[in-house]
Amino acid sequence: MEAISAEDIVRRIQAENPWWGGDRAIGPALREMKPRPYLGLFLPLVKDRSVRRALVLMGPRRVGKTVMTYHAIQAMLDEGIAAEAICYFSVDHPIYNGLSLEKLLEHYQLASGVDYRTREVCVFFDEIQYLREWELHLKSLVDHHPNIRCVASGSAAAALRLMSRESGAGRFTDFLLPPLTFYEYLHLLSKNDLVVEGASPRPTEGRAMEALGVDEDWPSAKNIEELNGEFLRYLNFGGYPEVIFSPTIQADPARFIKSDIIDKVLLRDLPSLYGIADIQELNHLFTTLAFNTANEVSLEELSQNSGVAKNTIKRYIEYLEAAFLIKTVHRVDHNAKRFRRANFFKAYLTNPSMRAALFSPLDAEDNAVARLAETSVFSQWFHSETPLYYGRWRRGEVDIVHLGPEQRADWVVEVKWTDHFCDNPDELKSLISFCKENGLKRPTVTSKTKRAQREVDSIHIEFVPASVYCYTVGYNLIQGKKLRRAKSKDPGAPRLPGKAQL
Repeated sequence: MEAISAEDIVRRIQAENPWWGGDRAIGPALREMKPRPYLGLFLPLVKDRSVRRALVLMGPRRVGKTVMTYHAIQAMLDEGIAAEAICYFSVDHPIYNGLSLEKLLEHYQLASGVDYRTREVCVFFDEIQYLREWELHLKSLVDHHPNIRCVASGSAAAALRLMSRESGAGRFTDFLLPPLTFYEYLHLLSKNDLVVEGASPRPTEGRAMEALGVDEDWPSAKNIEELNGEFLRYLNFGGYPEVIFSPTIQADPARFIKSDIIDKVLLRDLPSLYGIADIQELNHLFTTLAFNTANEVSLEELSQNSGVAKNTIKRYIEYLEAAFLIKTVHRVDHNAKRFRRANFFKAYLTNPSMRAALFSPLDAEDNAVARLAETSVFSQWFHSETPLYYGRWRRGEVDIVHLGPEQRADWVVEVKWTDHFCDNPDELKSLISFCKENGLKRPTVTSKTKRAQREVDSIHIEFVPASVYCYTVGYNLIQGKKLRRAKSKDPGAPRLPGKAQL
């Protein structure tokens, strides 16, 4: 039996790094793909050598981490960085089985002629979770090779997040690539012209990604029916770049999204990482939460319905959050005070299109679209790591509450998928009551198609179509982060327009 030789490994490395040839370019198929806007946030971190840390790119399966890695490499090549100073490894390839990261670098030197010990290089380790104890190997590289900029990525999001936080504290910088926002969905399909931005999209209000406010600079839909048609397709199929371009996958989302993404997380990633014994219990819980996305649930109710102990369910929910499948949102009362015991909460899918894959796609008139629209609104905000709550008390409820630095409600949003309240704003009794109780004057309410402003009891209510709201949040979170990063280096850098700044 012949063993794999060093020459075989060198040839593989050279094949994975075609830009070492004369054209200085990644493969043509990858070059044709439009980059996600998140590349503008990722690339500066890849190139940043001011802090000695490895960059760990994580996120759910199939959201485009590998493609974004290649696009970052092409951008660096376009900026004139020496081609041989950039190396990519697909760590999951069988030829690398059993090799440490240090050994891979030795083969990189043989393949490229680059002395990685003395020269500044950037090395990408894709699917790094296939290397046992990868976090220890990566930390060692950071400690002993300050000239190497290490970027690691992988599909087992829960594993990467856990190991990065436990073993890479102070040595790793995490970068989360989430499912597509609605803004990115339109961008990749070259349909941004469905939203007429005017001077600019509406800036987020207040400190650190706060509510979308009430001035006249909201974007508008060129044709709201057409925009809502795309929004509905986004709700059903829009979370994954591969899906939005494939009618075949859209015709059978269960085959791709459920089998290739969700099941791999539930059946392989989480059990292997956390030692979960009863996969059926975990799968049943996730299915229940997915069907009830945007509904309030309780540990007591979930336990009674499933026969599983509350502590076990609580652990399962933590696992599902670690894998970026769901996000739990806790409640506040009428005075915006948090409850000491978080027995009640809402669980949202981090990507609304998972519901269509698990059950069936929805049409515009389906009753469940309202909850899926609310899920979509929350999923845009999850990209920002902004702490959000919902309000519920004996006689009322509001959908989104943000607590400011002093733990007081400083903005609120009510999510509707109807135009009814634009003409009947006085029926928003819970919202109006909450605003009066907490001194809020300008809440936002989403609608289906109408843009309007109404005043009830000195409360100025701004109505914005849910599709426009989602587009605006996605745009501002990405562009706002870019501007904040620029501002940190240049005090004179431009800010988002409008009276409120990020």
